Amino acid sequence: MTRELAERLRREHTLRPEEYRRLLEACDEETFGYLRAAAAETARARFGNGIYVRGLVEIGSRCRNDCRYCGIRRSNRRAERYRLTPETILDCCRTGYGLGFRTFVLQGGEDPAWDDGTLTALVAEIRRRWSDCAITLSLGERSVASYEALFRAGATRYLLRHETADPQLYAALHPAEMSHARRLACLETLRRIGYQTGTGMMVGVPGQTIGTLVEDLLLIERLRPQMIGIGPFLPHGDTPLGHAPAGSLRLTLLLLAILRLMRPAALIPATTALATLSPEGRRLGILSGANVVMPNLSPAAQRAKYAIYEHKAAFGCEAAEGLAALERELASVGYRIDYARGDYEE
Repeated sequence: MTRELAERLRREHTLRPEEYRRLLEACDEETFGYLRAAAAETARARFGNGIYVRGLVEIGSRCRNDCRYCGIRRSNRRAERYRLTPETILDCCRTGYGLGFRTFVLQGGEDPAWDDGTLTALVAEIRRRWSDCAITLSLGERSVASYEALFRAGATRYLLRHETADPQLYAALHPAEMSHARRLACLETLRRIGYQTGTGMMVGVPGQTIGTLVEDLLLIERLRPQMIGIGPFLPHGDTPLGHAPAGSLRLTLLLLAILRLMRPAALIPATTALATLSPEGRRLGILSGANVVMPNLSPAAQRAKYAIYEHKAAFGCEAAEGLAALERELASVGYRIDYARGDYEE
């Protein structure tokens, strides 16, 4: 029965809510293999055997929020805090451009020091120096005016995970001052402005159920994001959820495959969290339909400090200086690095 659902998802790119539930609850190994193979074939048909690389710059570990799962939460006094200067960020981009990257991803906590004036000036300078590059931001919730100013300055993409479609679970994971409705409103604003918009969720976070995952799939269907980022929940010992088990590799791969079949043209990364959970995580993600990886361009001395979870993979194939190793790893499963901007095309 689940094989029939998988085949219909491949053809029609959608299922009914109860069918998504059945697929998640009762997916046998044969169907699991079929879904992953179908997802990989769908991605190859759309993108060939190229895997887009994005240069990730983690601009700072300071954050005003106190999310219960995140290692850089405001109240974690053991977290090592840093904030890159604009000059350092530009140096990272210069290095990345020389290596061939044509997309830069600026990611960080919600740090009030990155006010609109400072951040728009930085984005505008990146746009001026490397006009052929895409600029992706992943800097959390900001005002409508801020999103608009950053877009005018030259930002082209914005990543903002919805985290969960369940408002009650969202409230359990975040401080009272954060709002599920506001998170969704931010996503709608980003789309209206014209960003290529990304969203997604953690897999296996405490309190999550198959029902909430079904709601996540339905929300992604409704939002139709150009980018979808999912990864396993990974605990950080200095947070209230630090003793919870990590998310399931199998369930993450299953959801990756479902999302690829649901959104054939989406840009879907094999996330660092997936590579951290398993040494095979990146390859398995690509063989489940992912078509993006994000090597780390941040200064090596700062990478370990951006510890939203513990033991983050940030060197070797996860680092910009490890591109040769990444190329070999991709070649071992029949893929290659694609340095193009890789804009979303329906």
